[in-house]
Amino acid sequence: MAPGGTPHTMSYQLTLEPLGATIEVEDGQTLLDAALRQGIYIPHACGHGLCGTCKVQVTDGEVDHGAANPFALMEMERDDGMTLACCATLQSDATIEADIEDEPDAQVIPVRDFSATVVRIEQLTPTIKALHLRLNQPIRFQAGQYVQVQIPGVEGGRAFSIANAPGADGQSSEIELNVRLVPGGAGTTWLHQSLHEGDTVQITGPYGRFFVRQSAQLPMVFMAGGSGLSSPRSMILELLAQGCTQPITLVYGQRALDELYYDAEFRALAARHANFTYVPVLSEVPEGTQWTGARGFVHEAAQAHFSGNFVGHKAYLCGPPPMIEACIGTLMQGRLFERDIYTEKFLSAADAQKTRSPLFRSI
Repeated sequence: MAPGGTPHTMSYQLTLEPLGATIEVEDGQTLLDAALRQGIYIPHACGHGLCGTCKVQVTDGEVDHGAANPFALMEMERDDGMTLACCATLQSDATIEADIEDEPDAQVIPVRDFSATVVRIEQLTPTIKALHLRLNQPIRFQAGQYVQVQIPGVEGGRAFSIANAPGADGQSSEIELNVRLVPGGAGTTWLHQSLHEGDTVQITGPYGRFFVRQSAQLPMVFMAGGSGLSSPRSMILELLAQGCTQPITLVYGQRALDELYYDAEFRALAARHANFTYVPVLSEVPEGTQWTGARGFVHEAAQAHFSGNFVGHKAYLCGPPPMIEACIGTLMQGRLFERDIYTEKFLSAADAQKTRSPLFRSI
């Protein structure tokens, strides 16, 4: 204890190469959290020390590896001075080398903490609710990014993409999150059953590297399934509001018609904007359902719509891992390659423990 009974908080200096930036890291704060709060992006995915995406080289100084999984950070790598930024903390001033790519379309937005009041809860489908949150201060974010919601008894909170577009100034004082009830999921169960209008929640953000590469000036195809519609909706709403003239196609799949939320909104947008095409697809259509649209899975509907040729597009994929894998396969068969395919990168702890595709560094 420092004089007066207050704990003395120590901090260390962390230098990040190749940027040459030096930031302050509090005692016990992870390298990743410290970097993101300064607007410095280190590639990461699971945030739990399980997937190895945030591996960095410590070139000087001492770190505590924290809860790094022995498969994500092997003994040999530890001996070579590697660590995982999402769970490593500093024990001295240090220098790290991170795989930081310069992205011309990435905005530098420091991660911040917000207090949010639930102003409205909407039942979008039998399993998905929209939470409309008013923040204590506007959040600046890029369409496609996500926030972490703190949930009682759930370590680290839960990640949800922002479903609305930022305002013309890049900020929003209200955000919408779409939450699908995951059977047995402590976080989504609490949000569905215990959270009410008027309640307050704590959120942190924005996070993520999922955003439109507008400088490419290429036609875009968005492929979404399940509750993965939030990011594409935010991106498409912003593109259309900004008067984007590139062709934009949304291929959006659900199992049944009552799960196809925001269907009417996208139909209206397609009717109003000549450059926006909407392709909804259902995988399970019971007898007697009034449905004249595509049947099957997202990748199948996309392949049919584009006649198997995706050359010259940028593709943005968002949905459950099996859908993403199938879509990547279809896009590559249609001659679209890794540099033009972008996916949502937050993983649940369960997803992170599955093996990552060895073929791709970035998707």
